[in-house]
Amino acid sequence: MTHWHDIAPTWPAIAMWGLIASGAMATALEASRQLGFSRMSLPFLFGTFFTMRRARAMVLGYITYLIGGWIFAFLYALVLQDFGAGSWWIGGLMGLLHGVLLVTVFLPLLPYLHPNVATHYDGPSALAKLEPPGAFGLNYGYATPATTIAAQVLFGLIFGAGYGLTLG
Repeated sequence: MTHWHDIAPTWPAIAMWGLIASGAMATALEASRQLGFSRMSLPFLFGTFFTMRRARAMVLGYITYLIGGWIFAFLYALVLQDFGAGSWWIGGLMGLLHGVLLVTVFLPLLPYLHPNVATHYDGPSALAKLEPPGAFGLNYGYATPATTIAAQVLFGLIFGAGYGLTLG
C-alpha cells in the first residue's frame, strides 16, 4: 500500500495536474448548468456552507472546490501509485466511481450535512433554504446525474493522464 511519503517527489505534479483537472471539472459542471442540462452548481453549494450571499458563495465555493480537487488529486495519486503508474483509463475509472458515489451517497445526504439546504421534512419557512438535490440530484434536473458523473470522469481522465506523464 502506498503512503504519503511514497508520492512526495511528485507533489508539485500532483498539485499542477490536480488544479488543471479541478478547473476542467468545475468548468464542465458550470457549462452544464449554463446550457440548461442541470440547475446544480457544486461550487455554489460548497460556498453556501459559509454564506448565503450569492456572489460571495460563488467565489468561496470555487476556492473550496479547487482545494477539494487538490485533496482528491492526492488520493487519486495514492491509488495510481498502487497500480504502479498514472493512467488515463484508471483515472477515468476512479472518476466514474467517484461520480457514482457523489450522486448516490453524497447528494442525498447533503440536506443533513449542509446548514442551508432544506430537507424533505422542512415545510415553508421564513428562512430561505436551498432546494435539496433529492435522489441522484434529480431535483436539479434529469441530466444532473449524468453531467455530474461525466465531470468526475473528466477529472479522473485528466489527472490520470497528467500524472502518468510525470511518472514517465
